[in-house]
Amino acid sequence: MDLLILTPLAAIVALIAAFILAKSVLSAPTGDEKMNDIADAVKEGASAYMNRQYTTITYVAVAIIAVFAAIAFTQEGQASTTWWWTTIGFAVGALFSALSGYAGMSIAVRSNIRVAEAAKSGLPGALKLAFNGGAVSGLAVAGLALLGVAGFFYLFDSVLGLADPVNPLVGFAFGSCLISLFARVGGGIYTKAADVGADLVGKVEAGIPEDDPRNPAVIADNVGDNVGDCAGMGADLFETYAVTVIGALLLGYFLIPEMANPSEIANFMKLVEFPLYLGAFAIIASIISVFFVRMGKDNNIMKALYKGMYASAAISLVGFAWITHSLFSGFDFSLITLEIGGVVGLPLDTTWLDLFLASVVGIFVVVTLVLITEYYTSTKYSPVRKIAKSSETGSATNIISGLAVGMESTLVPTLILVVALFLSYSLAGMYGIAIAAVAMLSVTGMIIAMDTYGPITDNAGGIAEMSNLPDSVRENTDALDAVGNTTKAVTKGYAIGSAALAALVLFADYIFNLQKAMGEEKIVFLLNDPVVLTGLFIGAMLPFLFSSFLMEAVGRAAGAVIEEVRRQFREMPGIMKGETRPDYGACVDIVTKSALKEMVIPGLLAVFAPLIVGFLFGPLALGGLLIGVIASGLMMALMMSNGGGAWDNAKKYIEDGNHGGKGSPAHEAAVVGDTVGDPYKDTAGPSINPLIKVINTVALIFAGLIASIGGILL
Repeated sequence: MDLLILTPLAAIVALIAAFILAKSVLSAPTGDEKMNDIADAVKEGASAYMNRQYTTITYVAVAIIAVFAAIAFTQEGQASTTWWWTTIGFAVGALFSALSGYAGMSIAVRSNIRVAEAAKSGLPGALKLAFNGGAVSGLAVAGLALLGVAGFFYLFDSVLGLADPVNPLVGFAFGSCLISLFARVGGGIYTKAADVGADLVGKVEAGIPEDDPRNPAVIADNVGDNVGDCAGMGADLFETYAVTVIGALLLGYFLIPEMANPSEIANFMKLVEFPLYLGAFAIIASIISVFFVRMGKDNNIMKALYKGMYASAAISLVGFAWITHSLFSGFDFSLITLEIGGVVGLPLDTTWLDLFLASVVGIFVVVTLVLITEYYTSTKYSPVRKIAKSSETGSATNIISGLAVGMESTLVPTLILVVALFLSYSLAGMYGIAIAAVAMLSVTGMIIAMDTYGPITDNAGGIAEMSNLPDSVRENTDALDAVGNTTKAVTKGYAIGSAALAALVLFADYIFNLQKAMGEEKIVFLLNDPVVLTGLFIGAMLPFLFSSFLMEAVGRAAGAVIEEVRRQFREMPGIMKGETRPDYGACVDIVTKSALKEMVIPGLLAVFAPLIVGFLFGPLALGGLLIGVIASGLMMALMMSNGGGAWDNAKKYIEDGNHGGKGSPAHEAAVVGDTVGDPYKDTAGPSINPLIKVINTVALIFAGLIASIGGILL
């Protein structure tokens, strides 16, 4: 039996588990008519936006497919075959990424009302329902990602027997990255424009609660939680999963000696298949760990959620040890290609234990990044409380403190990644870094479940408030939502860390691909080379330019929402008296049109920047660009995501009764700080992850063509 077939089968098992879990969630009661009216409005708004977003993205995808097909027509032999399968892979990757985002949104907008209804009976039942709703998204995303990568590789290697069964997978990676980028950008602009507009007019000017039904922007705000945090994160971690595994497959493939005979190649293909086996076992571990999420006697919600994550990591490690020993005990590494482009691919003295320890490093990164992100974004610790304290002296000091916390929060995560890189590289070279990155994926299902849990509980609280449910219900949804703010923050830390490791693996793949394309010519990236520095400076600038586009887009859209909410308050005085129903659809339409319009330029920037630099200045400049965008992008993403999360929870901390509580000057200052942090943490910061990977996958796909031209201006 070909054991490779077990990898797509494991993915199918995850999808079946997601379906069964979804049926269980959807069988829960949905409450009264008023609750259903509100939930239906959110569901319809989210579905309408997603349909329009994917229609817009389809035009871009079709254009790229046409370009790839045209290139395939100009190639001959194996090169033509590779380009055709790359084109097909791009289309399927884009489709699967879209499905993963839609799955996250779809289950979230159906779970929220059920959680609100369950909150009437107590906290444990509502927690379980909210988490299970998130777990549906987690298992669906991980299952689709593994199915796409493992299915294509099995097709190319075992069914079609392609001479190169790995490089066409880069098309699948690019398709998933591109959709993720647009989903993150569009959803992020939508959710934060609505959120900022609703907060500034509703809370600050009108003095009404966050989810008050009198606020004309409240439905748009609730819709945004789902299209931004659920659909955006689902597509983001789908492409992270796919790109990381494909990067590891490529690295393993490049390590196979060119002069190896067929029997040796069959043995060395274990290096290629190894990441798939790890992914298959990890996805089974995710299914099992769903049952570990239970609230204890202490009613600690965060602890209950962490049980699932720790269980997934622990079960995965046991499986990783067994798989690594089974594949590589007695494996002869002496014929491995030691070095390409000056980088050690896999040391000759590597053992199975070294590879397993590299996977342990990946788990170490997951746990430590989650904990350090919680430290900087949770109300329990000093960074958030310092921001809350600074709010007593006004908005300016709140913003200064939030910026400082965001900048400071880059230190420890960077040191964690540095230690992880050093350890995994010392153990097994670049291949060790790839395995550490793949090991991080062992908790992808749980991470997405925790992230989707946040918008579900947030919307549940909104439904409870807008439906005028008893205070006891709102107390339960508030408790769930308070933890949801932290889970959304810590999952972003995981996404950033995994993106950084995945991007470094892709950069190594770029070097290896470039070296093969350039033959005997030695590739060396020197920091005193003006060509390399040209690319480095441009790459370091791109995350800043990209973020500026998104921040301005949120500002423009939020301004339009603010004007519309003010108009309705001014022209329809019955709204504030509860006598007139606001025109919710007007705000939904404003943010929908703005998000679709504003997401195009940042998306095109990610695609064309590496091509322009590569074809004008050559492959060395493009390599410099890749390093620049990884380094500055990592720092920007950490600063924005952590700083924005700290601003958000500083506001929540004051609303809990500290520093004067709701309605106090400190609260007004914190609301202003939170609105600055909103596009930081939910639009620009998270969107940098797919930006980095889109740029790297584009470089990887076109490395051969760029190497053949060598730079038009040089």
